[in-house]
Amino acid sequence: MNNSVGNTARLIGAGLRALLVLTVLCGVVYPLAVTGIAQVAFSDNANGSEIKDKSGQVVGSELIGQTYNLPKQNPDDAQEAAKPDLKWFQPRPSNGLGSNSVNQQYSLILSGATNKAADNPELVKLVEDAKAAVIADNSTASYKVKPEDVPADAVTSSGSGLDPSISPEYAKLQVHRVAEQNKLDVKQVEKLVEKNTEGRTLGFMGEPRVNVLKLNIAIKALAKS
Repeated sequence: MNNSVGNTARLIGAGLRALLVLTVLCGVVYPLAVTGIAQVAFSDNANGSEIKDKSGQVVGSELIGQTYNLPKQNPDDAQEAAKPDLKWFQPRPSNGLGSNSVNQQYSLILSGATNKAADNPELVKLVEDAKAAVIADNSTASYKVKPEDVPADAVTSSGSGLDPSISPEYAKLQVHRVAEQNKLDVKQVEKLVEKNTEGRTLGFMGEPRVNVLKLNIAIKALAKS
């Protein structure tokens, strides 16, 4: 009987010691080591790939898209449709899966795709309405957008619904409108688009892209100069 109690006590003691050691190693030492390595070797990525404006203020993340809309006339009206601020380059449609109604301080877009089929009537209407809006918003007195010139990313959201980049074609389509709204020369804006166009990752993965936030920061700086 005594041997049985003693063995049980030793097993419990060994288990508790193992739990303590593993807790310290896996719960304290390992996270601190990984965090330290990440901060030293990949500081920008580890801190959320933050983008700062000319004043050094964080204005967003390189990895998450954001909208550029005019303030609502009635902030308390949830049904009021947001209108794009045409001074800025606009991102892809970012409907996601709707808004997070739980958070009362911020209206957060839930990341995700709608998974609607290509012949879904709701999706077809969304695309048609988005195309009509792109043509109307980006046509100016000296530049008319043709329906066949509207790229796919101008009227469809990405799989996450929060894509931070647009195609060079969509950026170029917006150049005349942004130049007119900010009283800038079209050639200047075109150069900014070219400067902010990134090529394929490692030369072969993905497609050329333009980060909308970086481009709008450049536009803001140019407009103030």
